[in-house]
Amino acid sequence: MRKQIAAANWKMNLTITEGQQLLDQLLSHSYDLNENRQVVFAVPAPYLAMAQAAVSEKKHIHIAAQNCYNKKSGAYTGETSVVMLNSLGITHVVLGHSERREYFQESNQFLAEKVNIALEHQITPIFCCGEPLQIREAGTQNEFVAKQLEESLYHLSADELKKVVIAYEPIWAIGTGKTATSEQAQEMHAYIRQQLAAKYGDAVAQEITILYGGSVKASNAQELFSQPDVDGGLVGGASLIADEFKVIIDSLK
Repeated sequence: MRKQIAAANWKMNLTITEGQQLLDQLLSHSYDLNENRQVVFAVPAPYLAMAQAAVSEKKHIHIAAQNCYNKKSGAYTGETSVVMLNSLGITHVVLGHSERREYFQESNQFLAEKVNIALEHQITPIFCCGEPLQIREAGTQNEFVAKQLEESLYHLSADELKKVVIAYEPIWAIGTGKTATSEQAQEMHAYIRQQLAAKYGDAVAQEITILYGGSVKASNAQELFSQPDVDGGLVGGASLIADEFKVIIDSLK
């Protein structure tokens, strides 16, 4: 069975006290987790050490950075390297989130370099892809997403690709309260898996975890996650509310 993952993306929210309180509330709950049913918290960089310490005794719960740089070290003021993440015991990193692409002009090639350096340091990339509203309205979302995959991931070997988690984000459904229907989510997830199968073979494609990231809430998580090619979610706003995210975790297959 593919890994089913509930990933929380806190974005640029919460004070450290609020973050500690949220983790305390979430970690006090008993979840049915195992090797194939996991939780990831992507927290702001200043809170990585705190969050890692909080989950260090918890099985199948991991901490992710929200970004990293494409170099190991050097004169890159304000950036975070994979070496730094390794030194904290961080196991995952979110790469290519739509906000990074839009606000910081991160290109597919730049993201390919970040994917490479994360894998080189045994950090699991959660690679985000997805289309903005104008692309969806033009009906060219498949070609748009296929190009993101091709330019950022298709240089990888099959063994390397199997270490990547993909998160599909319909950008028009992030923070808007407008959610893709479960059918629309399944359609794109199936398309992504078909593209991976065409490049790497069906056996490899069937191993890749593909998360849905577009206004996942407690009220729609179970329906979204029940789709055959949806392997969990990358959750924004709802992950900041303990009672909401508990339900989302419990909605995993």
